[in-house]
Amino acid sequence: MGRTPFPAPPSPNSPTGAMPAGAPRPGAAAVPGAPRQTGPERRTLVVGRGISVQGSVQDAERLVVEGTVESSMIQATELQVTHGGVFRGGVEVEDAELAGTIDGTLTVNGSLTIRSTGRLIGKVKCRRLQVEDGGQITGQLEMITDGAPARPAASDAAKAEPAAGEGSSEAP
Repeated sequence: MGRTPFPAPPSPNSPTGAMPAGAPRPGAAAVPGAPRQTGPERRTLVVGRGISVQGSVQDAERLVVEGTVESSMIQATELQVTHGGVFRGGVEVEDAELAGTIDGTLTVNGSLTIRSTGRLIGKVKCRRLQVEDGGQITGQLEMITDGAPARPAASDAAKAEPAAGEGSSEAP
């Protein structure tokens, strides 16, 4: 049993692989005992280094930006902008990891992680925020509170005013 003369192909589960998770590799035969994808298939779009994309992206659950993306509005479950990647425009996601640059409007209903090389320019709304030493935010930051949906701050203030009035009437 010797080594094969060719290196193993990249895993379909790797973050930089363009193949969707669970998709069979071209030309690969089923191997008994090989690990199998058990969860639902995730639709992933990877914009590679040196690639520029303009327009809209639909039905992508996970967007990985290594190059440049310009879009008016994208909705996805997960956004990852790698070191050197640039996203310009608007995006709404559940979770985001930023090691490159976002210039525009970002709404994160879950967790936003800004790595040490990450730069966010513009407006951001998020529920949870983690910024590594060196990460940058320039612009407007708004935290989404647990009980409130990601909506304009005026609607949150309108909800808070009646509660404050009720509290003051109960005070002695």
